Amino acid sequence: MAKYENWDIAFGYAEDIINGKRIANKYRKKACKRFLDDYNNEKYDFDPKDAEFVIRIIEKTFCHQQGEDKYGNSLRGSPFLLMPFHKFIIYNLLGFKVKGTGINRFHECLIFIPRKNVKTSFAGALAYALGILNRLSGSKIYVVAAALKQTMETFEFVKYNIQNMGEDDADGGHFHIIDNNNEHSITAENIAGGMVELNALAANPDVQDSFNCNVAIADEIHAFKKPKQYNLFKEAMKAYRNKLMIGISTAGDDPNGFLAQRVKYCKRVLDKEIEDEQYFIFICEADATKSEDGTEFIDYTNPIIHEMANPAYNESVQAEDLMNDALQAQNDPQQRKDFFAKSLNVFTAAIETYFDMVIVRSSDEKYNWTLDELAKMPIVWYGGADLSKMHDLTGVALHGRYKDVDISITHAFIPVATAHIKAEEDNIPFFWWKEKGWLTLCNSAVIEYEEPVKWFIEMKKKGFKIKWVGYDRRYSREFVLKMKKAGFKMRDQSQRYTEKTEAFREIENKYIEQKFYYCHNKAYEYCIENVKAIEDSDDFVRFEKVEKTHRIDLFDADVIATKQMLIDIEKSQKASSWFE
Repeated sequence: MAKYENWDIAFGYAEDIINGKRIANKYRKKACKRFLDDYNNEKYDFDPKDAEFVIRIIEKTFCHQQGEDKYGNSLRGSPFLLMPFHKFIIYNLLGFKVKGTGINRFHECLIFIPRKNVKTSFAGALAYALGILNRLSGSKIYVVAAALKQTMETFEFVKYNIQNMGEDDADGGHFHIIDNNNEHSITAENIAGGMVELNALAANPDVQDSFNCNVAIADEIHAFKKPKQYNLFKEAMKAYRNKLMIGISTAGDDPNGFLAQRVKYCKRVLDKEIEDEQYFIFICEADATKSEDGTEFIDYTNPIIHEMANPAYNESVQAEDLMNDALQAQNDPQQRKDFFAKSLNVFTAAIETYFDMVIVRSSDEKYNWTLDELAKMPIVWYGGADLSKMHDLTGVALHGRYKDVDISITHAFIPVATAHIKAEEDNIPFFWWKEKGWLTLCNSAVIEYEEPVKWFIEMKKKGFKIKWVGYDRRYSREFVLKMKKAGFKMRDQSQRYTEKTEAFREIENKYIEQKFYYCHNKAYEYCIENVKAIEDSDDFVRFEKVEKTHRIDLFDADVIATKQMLIDIEKSQKASSWFE
């Protein structure tokens, strides 16, 4: 469209991604498909004037502060020209309007891209341009990160450009800059009939409150420890209609942290499992490759995978550099974790985490039996219960074997009051688990052990043939009495690591053999991700949770149930040999 300078670039980018002319990962393709579908959706008006204004402001006034181009030439002082994916993002954020109004459709955004893909400088330029765009409303912008040092990279980039334009009031310009130990702000009280204020802060939820802004950009949110560090600024926008909360980050090493949970949520939006029409999502990462035996893995030395994950491939990040880093990661395992997280944007668990989650998930995805189908199959089931303190998470499990495939059915319980607190403090999606049927919220202040007993009774009524149930002796007296009264055979399972190692190893082997199915239960998957294990000189395994705020209760319950199955198999084999 000749009328709009960047129309063909933004729409061409989406079309090239979808038709395969540009190599991209699955969720970037879904974002492009969403864009084209929404353009034809009668719920929205599409007007790119604001997007064109912001792109023009950035490209006509901003320049690079540092760096070199792909030919080794200095970029300092040269125009800051946006790449097609930047323009695609801006067209999405500012092009769609609520039908019949001037209100932007998107009020929240996740830009999830690897390092060196022009992320922090783009955030700074976008913050400045959005401030100018919304100046008549009194634009107030916060740029935040977990550490002030990271925020200052964005602030210094904007400051450099304002001074380079001659717009610092010290040179007779519009902007007053304060940059000292107490404050980092850039303010223009009267610019083209409006006001712009930009502040750089560290996201400290313990000391900050009473903010008011229309735009907030949270950089490197993988380092955020609490959702409040993000939500504090999101809540500060309620006085504005055209508000925008932007999270920009590369993956980290916490697969259960705040960012990881946001990415999971956003993937569910793009998968159309849930609807969130106000959230724009741009996810760039390496997709897993499936081998001939069905196992999934990241083919990290493949240049196609590199390009798939990096939207600025062969622009700001060079193909030869990625390949060199990949080969180093291949030959030096200690480099691999950082390469996966920073260059391929794949979450890597902390070093202490024991299981390879790509293998675990790949095994589960091979099977798709429903609970009703499992109840009718000729399987002997064994129960396990990891009974926590009555105000915390409790896990129960059924474990069975069909032919050579192990199947785990797990369920969690937690008091609703505790769930509210722990969901906020520990980043655990209890309420999503409840929605999916993997968890029961107990209305009382503590867990009534009648609840897990009811679960076993309900599973038995469904048709599950439960031979006996193992339990952890701690906190179990009331539970055991109720279970026996309900007709279940109970077995006290020793919690010594020497006793539990056999079951742990059995589960581990089934993961590796791709013969383990956990019914797509993400609560159980969460617990597997948090298992830390130490092997002693006799190959016994001591396992515990990686962090004290994490949970492994469902995995522990499954280990107890698996141990019951192995005991029964051993008894059957002994009985069989006695009759021979």
